[in-house]
Amino acid sequence: MNVLFTIVVTFFAGMGAGLGTGFAGMSAAAVISPMLIAFLGMDPYMAVGIALSSDVLASAVSAYTYHKNKNLDIKNGLIMMASVLVFTVVGSYLASLLPSATMGSFSVFMTFLLGIKFIVRPVMTTKEAMQGVSAKKRAIQSVVCGVCIGLICGFVGAGGGMMMLLILTSVLGYELKTAVGTSVFIMTFTALTGAVSHFAIGGMPDPFVLALCVVFTLLWARIAAVFANKAEPKTLNRATGIVLVVLGIVVMGFNFLTK
Repeated sequence: MNVLFTIVVTFFAGMGAGLGTGFAGMSAAAVISPMLIAFLGMDPYMAVGIALSSDVLASAVSAYTYHKNKNLDIKNGLIMMASVLVFTVVGSYLASLLPSATMGSFSVFMTFLLGIKFIVRPVMTTKEAMQGVSAKKRAIQSVVCGVCIGLICGFVGAGGGMMMLLILTSVLGYELKTAVGTSVFIMTFTALTGAVSHFAIGGMPDPFVLALCVVFTLLWARIAAVFANKAEPKTLNRATGIVLVVLGIVVMGFNFLTK
């Protein structure tokens, strides 16, 4: 019964996380962590480590799907990623020094608000408009924003997904599909760095739960990414917004159960 219950919990956790990753570059930690804590009684710090591990392959397969559809800006993504990686380690260390209850709250709040934003004010920027920004300006913005994203990634175990999506669309002027594609590309490496940091500090988690979360998140991320790349901009904005709002509300409910 315990094994079946674990499978059911990780399946729905992976489904929510995978849909969030494939549609909006959202980190698996925002969904998986509170579910593992609330239903399986897992240590919060370890739950974040499992969630970040689930992010790695899910983000990688999503990034591949977006790249195949020419919705990934690798060049500028690498610039941002460099500063993100360094400060992810710093953020992960800071997180280990603070009470576990503080982890993840910012990510959940960002998820909900960003979902509302995509529904009310959809991102309709075109790829042609993206090219109007100078390479130098974008590079400087990427470095500065990468520092902030890295700290958030390591600190709340969120992979920086929501902050990356917000910055790429609102600050750097990316159209939505390219923003999500670039976000999951960066998050593949930030999540890997965050997971290694968490496990190095806190030890290895339950291998069975880890494997289930990784597989289920990967499956649903692939499904969501394929759909997102075929959708029209308005449809994608609405779908992304709805997914984020629903996940935000559900996760807030899970967080309430853990208190």
